[in-house]
This record gives sequence, structure tokens and C-alpha cells, in this order.
Amino acid sequence: MNVPLYIARRYLFAKKSHNIINIISLISVVGVATGVMALVVVLSVFNGFDSLIAKLYSNIDADLKIEIREGKSFRIDIPAFDRIRAMPEVVVFAEVVEENALFRYRGKQHIGIIKGVSRNYSELTGLKSKMIDGDFKLWVGSQPMAVVGQGVAYYLNANLAHFDPLFIYIPRRGKNLPADAAFNKKAIMPSGVFAIEQDFDTRYVITPIEFARGLTMYDSLTVNAIEIKLQKHANPEKVKVNIEAILGNSYRVLDRYQQNESLYRTMKSEKFAIALILVLILIIASFNIVGALSMLIIDKRADVETLKSLGASNRLIQKIFLFEGMLISIGGSIIGIAAGLFTCWLQTTFKVLKLEGRGNFIIDAYPVEVQALDMLLILIVVLAIGYLAARFPVRMITRRILQA
Repeated sequence: MNVPLYIARRYLFAKKSHNIINIISLISVVGVATGVMALVVVLSVFNGFDSLIAKLYSNIDADLKIEIREGKSFRIDIPAFDRIRAMPEVVVFAEVVEENALFRYRGKQHIGIIKGVSRNYSELTGLKSKMIDGDFKLWVGSQPMAVVGQGVAYYLNANLAHFDPLFIYIPRRGKNLPADAAFNKKAIMPSGVFAIEQDFDTRYVITPIEFARGLTMYDSLTVNAIEIKLQKHANPEKVKVNIEAILGNSYRVLDRYQQNESLYRTMKSEKFAIALILVLILIIASFNIVGALSMLIIDKRADVETLKSLGASNRLIQKIFLFEGMLISIGGSIIGIAAGLFTCWLQTTFKVLKLEGRGNFIIDAYPVEVQALDMLLILIVVLAIGYLAARFPVRMITRRILQA
């Protein structure tokens, strides 16, 4: 039998001679439980948003993207790209030409990005499933077509029913060009409107790569990027390393995280900052443990003298009250995690908290995703805080009592 733990458990649940100690102990447990519950819910909501954004960008981002380090465009008529195209892990090898452009439709203008893609691009992304009007068609016979983002369509007041062309202007490379020759201009008919994510929807117009090359005056072997879709069970990091070894230092190979690095980094920073604030609140709440233990030690002074008479060492007596503080932390942690998980279940099942504000949201309630690693980290942090909060009064007060 673990004597210190047994006595500590009796002290925690037994009625004290001063009722205020029971109240403070209860407040300590509630304070820890509330902080833990808040951590569980907030971190799970951030996880939900992370997963939602990753799912959204999976519809537009390739598994891997190849760019040149210096310059803007590069040619693909080198053996290295043939080797990459022939790799067994590579399912889709899509050529891409991107350029800033001015879009004009029935007198309205909007600045965005034209993205010219090869014919196999629909196999690389999930854009087909995100069409809200028309179809994802880049060719109708020999006629090139454009697929427009919802935001671009909004700013241009574009409507597929109008049967009007979309004019695209791209600055022509060169200096001191006259105004009438400063832009390359082409017209293209829109075939559909997609909606994925606001930032992407308000900037992009997807066209055939041949159309984009004509505007940018690239030849048929020049691209701005290569986008790659991998086999379902392929390891992106391993394939990335292999491609980097094939291409050398002149090119960059970006995974999905690196393609939107600033966005993911911002979300992780926000998650860390909020978690840190809640941990600080939890530390403040743990001061109740200090107060409860201090009063308990004073209340049980007679018991301490009895234990000393029975031969208990000073270390054993300190362990009793240290275990008392740890039991408060463990109890608060268990209650808090259980309450947090129940709250997450309620949100997932019944969507209690709705997203407020005007506009069309992708989801109508806060997303929640519980991760086991977060629960483990929360438990470790709370137990560490509880240990430190219990150790201080135990060492200071019991030392004075034991030396008296």
C-alpha cells in the first residue's frame, strides 16, 4: 500500500474541521477543470479550421510543385523532367503558366491571375466538384474556354447566360513600349464558375495553357511551374527529396505546406498564442491549490505530530500533502477533459455555435476536431503546473511545522 497516497486520498474526500478548506479545494478542482475544458475546446476548434483549410486547398494545390529559384519561367525539354514524369509515384505531371492579368467583361474590370494549365489538370485537382455554375471545360472542340473564380465573376458581374467574351490583358515584356502596344490582349468565353476559397476565388481564372502561352508569348516548352499529383500511398517527403536530387539546386520543390506556408504558419502561431494565454490562466487558477494546501497543512498539524510519533519521516509527511495537490490537479484534469470532449461532441453533432456574420460561408458552424496528441499535451502541462503549485506550500509550510 502506498501510505502517502492513501492518506492524501482520505484528506481530499474527508470533511475538514474548517468547512472553508472544503470550499477552497472544490474551487481548486473547478478552476483547473474550467481551464482544461477551455484548452480542449479551443485547440479542437483550431484543429477543425486547420483540417478545413487543408481540405479546401487540396482541391487546388498539387501534392508537389516545381518552381525555378531564379527567374520566372523555365523550359521542360531537359532529361531531368522526363525522369520525373516517368517516376512510378507520379500520377499526373501538369504544366502551368501563371501571370498577373487585367480582366475585362462588359465594361467592368478586375485585376487577378490567369492560370494556364495542361489538359490533364482536371485529374490533378478537385475543381470539377467545386463548380457552382456551368462546367469545368477548358476546351469545346478547338475553342479554348475559361473557368472563372466566384470572386472574379462577382467583381466583373459575369454571367454565363450573357454569352459575352472575357477579355484578358497581360503586360508585354519590354521597355518604352507605346500605350497601344503595352499589353497583349485576347478574348475567351467563360464556361463555368468555381468556388473554393475566397482568396483564390477572387484572383484566378483558369484557361488552357496554350491560350496563356499565347498571351505571355511563351513557346510550347516554357512554363512557370510543374504541378504533380502522386500515387495515393506515396510518401510526399520521400518523393520530394528524390525530385530535388534529380533537378539539383536550380529548382525548388514545394509540398502542400510550403505552397501556402504563410497561411499555415499564421494559423499555427495563433493556435500557440491562444494556448499560451489559456495556460497562463490555468497557472493563475492553480494558486487556489496553494491556498487549499496551505490551509490543509495547518488544519492537519495535529495529525502531522501523530504521524511523527508513529515514526513517519519528514519526507513521507511532505509526500502526503504533495499527493493531495496532485490529486486536485488530476481530478480537475479528468473532469475538464471529459467536459471538453462532451462540448466538442455537442458541437460536432448539433452545431450549437454558428458562424456569425454576413456572406456565404463554406460551413455554418465552428468546425471541431479532437486530436489525441493535444489531450496528452494538456494532461502533461496541467500535471506539471499542479506539481509545481503543490510543491511550494508543501516545502515551505511543512518545513516550519516539522522544525517547530
